[in-house]
Parts: sequence; C-alpha cells; structure tokens
Amino acid sequence: MNPSVVRLRERFGAAIVRAEVGWGETNVVVSGSVLLDVVRYLHDDPAERYDYLSDVTAVEYRDAGLPLEVVWHLRSLPYRRFLRLKVLIEPGAPLRVASVWSVYKGADWLEREAFDMFGIVFEGHPDLRRILLWEQYKEGFPLRKDFPLRGRFSRSEQLVQALAANPEARYSMEELSIADAFEDLPVDMRGRLVRGEKTGE
Repeated sequence: MNPSVVRLRERFGAAIVRAEVGWGETNVVVSGSVLLDVVRYLHDDPAERYDYLSDVTAVEYRDAGLPLEVVWHLRSLPYRRFLRLKVLIEPGAPLRVASVWSVYKGADWLEREAFDMFGIVFEGHPDLRRILLWEQYKEGFPLRKDFPLRGRFSRSEQLVQALAANPEARYSMEELSIADAFEDLPVDMRGRLVRGEKTGE
C-alpha cells in the first residue's frame, strides 16, 4: 500500500471511501465532494509532492448497475510514488466532477478529452469543449457503453456534418490572433522560425 493512503485517511477520514492494491498499484476511491481538496493536498504537502498528473480518464462497465469511475493518475517524482484516484458516479447521477486544472495546468486537455469521449463535465475547467471531435458533433460520447459501434448516423450523414463544420470555429480568438501575429513578424525572423532555428532562451 502506498504510504500516502495513511495520511489521506488521517486528514480526510470517511471521505476516503476505500483503498486497495492491484498489480502493485494503489487505487484510492474518494468522495467527489473532497476531490479537489485531496488533489491539492497531494500536490502541495511536502511529504507527498505529487507533482505530475499523467492522465485523466474514465471507466464505464457493461453492467449498467455499476458506477462510472472517473480516474486520475498522479505521480510523485521526488518520492517515486504512483497513486490512482477515483471518484464513483452512480448510475443516473449527473456526470459532474471538480476540475483539477487549478492544481495541474496539464489537466486542461486531459479533462477536455474525457469530456469529449465520456461526456463528463469538469466543473471549474476554464475552456471545456470537445478536443478530438468537432464542436457540432451530435452522436454523443464514443467511449460510453451505450454508443453504437457504427455510430448513430449513417456514414453519409457523418460526412455531411463534418464538411459543414467551420474549421476555424474550434479556435478561440486568442489562438487565431497568435496565428495571425506570425504574418506581422519581420521576414528574416519568419524565415528562421520556418527553418526551425532556435530563437533564444
């Protein structure tokens, strides 16, 4: 068992639903109401220092009576520890959990992918929108068990929807202005960037 579990139980009590070891890795199920507090503690406490969020994903089982699991993979590089946090969302409950973006900026795209594929809403995320599929995608969430293998629409309808999408609509005005700014650079600087030359530290 990862030694962090003892300190988590001391600090958060019953909000640590259970902890178990599988294949040498520690899994900790926490109450969704304290998720952000748990993550912040694991990140900030000098005895923990889980400074790397390697993944955010989810697991939905074929048995409709089992909860959907939202999963965070945390690593403490200084202490060489791995911890898998889980929040269980019961069937029929809203698919909503706290975003950990305020602690790990790397959660930005990871949470967007889980939103895109599973439909999980990460409350507090600064820009929660699809990342793999286009914004107007209407077929649902491809990694959910209720998603048909061939999709809900015919291939021709999928093609019509994809071709009708505005490719620039997926970018924020800030991203577009950064791309436009390239044209405002001096010609010699643009040439160096295109050739891949280092522009300095």
